[in-house]
Amino acid sequence: MWVLVFFDLPTDTKKERKAASDFRKKLIADGFVMFQFSMYMRHCLSSENAAVHIKRVKSFLPPLGHVAILCVTDKQFGAMELFFEKKVKPAPSEGIQLELF
Repeated sequence: MWVLVFFDLPTDTKKERKAASDFRKKLIADGFVMFQFSMYMRHCLSSENAAVHIKRVKSFLPPLGHVAILCVTDKQFGAMELFFEKKVKPAPSEGIQLELF
């Protein structure tokens, strides 16, 4: 599964810029990577694991702005067509999961 987080946060004041920056930093600390500006994604091995990360994102939502969270399967994500300068770009590969004893 892929968890996608889309957001549009205000950045008019210093306090709002800090809240937006803190939100992005917490997403990155939770394993999300930037897909586009204001859109981050994370690969999860199961819907249960995705639920854990969704709950975590909800716990650090900023006080202002709009945030959307979307889960898609690997198959749905792989069907996405990506373009960079009118050239087709392959979809990002699944994350590597390390197993510890």
